[in-house]
Amino acid sequence: MSEIKKPETQSGTAKGAIVALTLLTAMNFVNYLDRYILPAVQEQVKNEFHLTDERIGSLTFFFFVAYVCASPVTGWLGDRFPRKPMIVICALAIAGMNFLTAHVTGFWELNVRHMALGVGEACFGIFAPALIADFYAEDRRNGALTIFNVAIPVGSALGFLAGGNIAQTHGWRMAFIASAVPGVLVALLILVFMREPQRVAKTESHSVDKASAASLIKNGAYLTAILGYAAVTFALGGISVWMPTFLQRFDGREMGAAGTIMGTITVVCGLGGTIVGGLLAGQWTKKTGKALYYVPALSALLALPFSVLCFFGPKGWTLPMLGVAVFFIFLGTGPVNAATLNAVPANLRSAAMAGQLFALHVFGDMPSSWVIGAVSQHTNLRLGLAVTLVSMLVGGIIFTYGARYAPELHHNVEATA
Repeated sequence: MSEIKKPETQSGTAKGAIVALTLLTAMNFVNYLDRYILPAVQEQVKNEFHLTDERIGSLTFFFFVAYVCASPVTGWLGDRFPRKPMIVICALAIAGMNFLTAHVTGFWELNVRHMALGVGEACFGIFAPALIADFYAEDRRNGALTIFNVAIPVGSALGFLAGGNIAQTHGWRMAFIASAVPGVLVALLILVFMREPQRVAKTESHSVDKASAASLIKNGAYLTAILGYAAVTFALGGISVWMPTFLQRFDGREMGAAGTIMGTITVVCGLGGTIVGGLLAGQWTKKTGKALYYVPALSALLALPFSVLCFFGPKGWTLPMLGVAVFFIFLGTGPVNAATLNAVPANLRSAAMAGQLFALHVFGDMPSSWVIGAVSQHTNLRLGLAVTLVSMLVGGIIFTYGARYAPELHHNVEATA
């Protein structure tokens, strides 16, 4: 088992922080590239396997079922054992699942492959942020995690763009196979160049027992951070899965063009929102730790009216309103992860991230794609996407309420929440 030790330095960062952040951000990029290939190619998958909207939406649902089921185990492992070797193993497993897509011949085979991908992504999604937290002091985590989360819009964008264009010329299977190569390369770089950080904490009471883990459900700062994020993730996940299809059905775009448009908007507006949100929270946290909750609240509430205009406005407004909505949705991604990690002690970081991922997917993007598909099947896709509007409003309210629980921030690696 890994032992929690005193840090090598009491400055804002520990040795090897930049290398670790660079490599883990690169792997996060690959993660989201893999995840958003399916939305780009799902019209082709639907036609080949003769699926309804509800059934194609269930692919993402079962992906997150596996993701959520794996989270408690990976959280337990991450708080007790070195995370570097486990990150390398899950990165190689993700690449392996993408290579296996070449042999999928039916819906259920694709579903099993997609669920296995979910297990690998759950492992990385828990281990990586907790490991980054051990390299950076509390007042620097927002910046580090903002950089880490820059990979979300960039990776998602390339998934849309590459998935749609490769599928249009070479078929949807080839899009998944092509995405496996960068995953293998990054996994090998992590194996060779990244070090395992020392775990830091204030006291010598480091055991992770049932009582300490159970304390998370009584932690107001933690609960409001993850529940607000879950509400926003319901909207973001649903829009990400169904918007390429929306552009094809209602905007008259071809698959490759829809993927390119969605990819461009995601990388430009999503990346811009992530960076601006991180900078805004960084300045605001100099005055109050509540900023890590206020920025995500503004993110959800400001995205709401532009999403309405995107779904229901004139056809010429669809793309510009989508761009503004994506910008605001991504505004809170860095600060909310910093809020989650700052709300818990060092010995519970992996467990806290496991809890966050459980909430994000059980209440967020696990049901959203299926719910939108079911509503679309019985009405139309515009009304299906409209369910995301309610979740944005709920997310903004939860974050605003959660600001009252925001803890004081510390300025060195040794001091913890």
